[in-house]
Amino acid sequence: MKKIILITSLSIACLFSFESCSRKIMRVDTNEQIDISGRWNDTDARLSAEELTGQILTGNWLNSFVLQKGKKPVVIVGLVRNKSHEHIDAEIFTKEIEKAFIKHQKARIVQGGKMREELRAERADQQENSSLSTMKKFGLESGADYILQGTINSVVDAHKRQKVVYYQIDLELTDVQTNEKVWIGDKKIKKYVKN
Repeated sequence: MKKIILITSLSIACLFSFESCSRKIMRVDTNEQIDISGRWNDTDARLSAEELTGQILTGNWLNSFVLQKGKKPVVIVGLVRNKSHEHIDAEIFTKEIEKAFIKHQKARIVQGGKMREELRAERADQQENSSLSTMKKFGLESGADYILQGTINSVVDAHKRQKVVYYQIDLELTDVQTNEKVWIGDKKIKKYVKN
């Protein structure tokens, strides 16, 4: 009898112990700012992209281009290199910039990088496998007037259980024809982390 009570008591204790240590997961709004580790996160990417795109779209280069050419410029979002101390997926950041450009409709965005290569491979495949009426031709892509490139850098200052992490995102917009930098902007983020 004592063994049954002991086993039952241990089983209940283990159940409560397991219950209190179990993970709790809940869905949250994707715009909600949650900063658990102090590292670069989705909020940093989104806020940086919004601010930098706002700077780009209010820059003098845009009005000058529209007045001179009478149309919206074509922009390709190039590489944003991660030179920080941690792993940052820069593609999340660049996609946010592309979305902001498209949302504001002040510039046209063309595909770049590996996705452009995939489009060109599809166009090449169509030359042999599609009907003449639906085949897409080579040589009709919209050429970019400008390329947007940049870097993400960081500085960490730490002592014992405290640290300050500083991020600086620098972007440059360059005229593809002349190689002239027409806009330079930055976004700075500073985080204080205490353990």
